[in-house]
Amino acid sequence: MPGKPKLLDQLAAVPLFAGLPRADLHRIAGAADEVEVKPGRVLVEQGRLGHEFFLILDGTAVVRRNNRKVASLEAGSYFGELSLLDKGPRDATVVADSDMRLLVLGQREFLALVDDVPGLTMKLLRNMARRLHQAEMPASGRR
Repeated sequence: MPGKPKLLDQLAAVPLFAGLPRADLHRIAGAADEVEVKPGRVLVEQGRLGHEFFLILDGTAVVRRNNRKVASLEAGSYFGELSLLDKGPRDATVVADSDMRLLVLGQREFLALVDDVPGLTMKLLRNMARRLHQAEMPASGRR
C-alpha cells in the first residue's frame, strides 16, 4: 500500500470521507484491498449492478457513457462511491488506460465500517443532502 499519510490524504479528498478523523480514514483504508490491473481491463460496466468503490492510486482510466468517452481519470480520482450505499446500476463504464493500482472498498466491508466508525453515518447523510441540494439547484445557482 502507498505511504499511509498519502493514502489517508487521498481518502480525505473523497467527499464521502472528507472531514473524518485520521483514525477513521485509517480504518477505511484497512478495510479496503489494493489491486493492480493491466490496460484494457474493464473496472465497471455501465448498466451493471455496482458494489465497490475505487480510488486510483497510480495510473489512468477512461470513463465512457453510451460508448462515448466522457472523462479521463488519474491518481487521486475515485468512482463508485454511490455503490457503497446503493446496489444500483453503474452510470458509466470505466476502463484502465494504463497499468493501475487501485484501492477497492466493497459494499460489505463499507457497511461493517458504518457500524464501527462513529460519525460516518452522519457524514454520509450530510454529503448526500449536499448532493441533492446541488442537483436541485437551477442553472442560475438560485433556489
